[in-house]
Amino acid sequence: MAENNQQGIFLTSVEKVANWAMAKSEWPVTMGLACCAIEMMAFGTPRFDASRFGMEVFRASPRQSDLMIVSGRVSHRMAPVVRDVYDKMADPKWVISMGVCASSGGMFNNYAVVQGCDHIVPVDVYLPGCPPRPEMLIDAVGVLRRYVMENHKITKKGRVAAARAAEQAALDAVPIEERKGLLAA
Repeated sequence: MAENNQQGIFLTSVEKVANWAMAKSEWPVTMGLACCAIEMMAFGTPRFDASRFGMEVFRASPRQSDLMIVSGRVSHRMAPVVRDVYDKMADPKWVISMGVCASSGGMFNNYAVVQGCDHIVPVDVYLPGCPPRPEMLIDAVGVLRRYVMENHKITKKGRVAAARAAEQAALDAVPIEERKGLLAA
């Protein structure tokens, strides 16, 4: 208690409290697709201790999850499954694209691998590396938490506006067929 029996005043908005609660208690769904999944599993071990971030258990059911960590390359045969798991997750939901293969197809520039999981699900945080270390995943979770605390809207009007802005940005993007890549002259 403060001196002279004075009590502190705690002022904030309901939205900030809700965003704080959502940001501090992500429940990730199991979505390990390739070699990056080993590093994602290491993130949950006692050495890196995901439980100190409130992410103690990777959920096997998407209905109990609000975070998808897509770790590894996504084949065209696996893409519908990834999208189905994402669609079954409860709102609000977020996605971390872990590794260069999940983010851009990596070294697999062929017919069998999706050139970035952002063609399937909307990605909030891209995590580079081949494979990225668990420390990098910890940093990506921190980036996602800051994003959620600052930008998430709990009102329907705010969510609709954010979804429309993201959809418009996707429509304004250069089509995949017209992209030149890093090696083009």
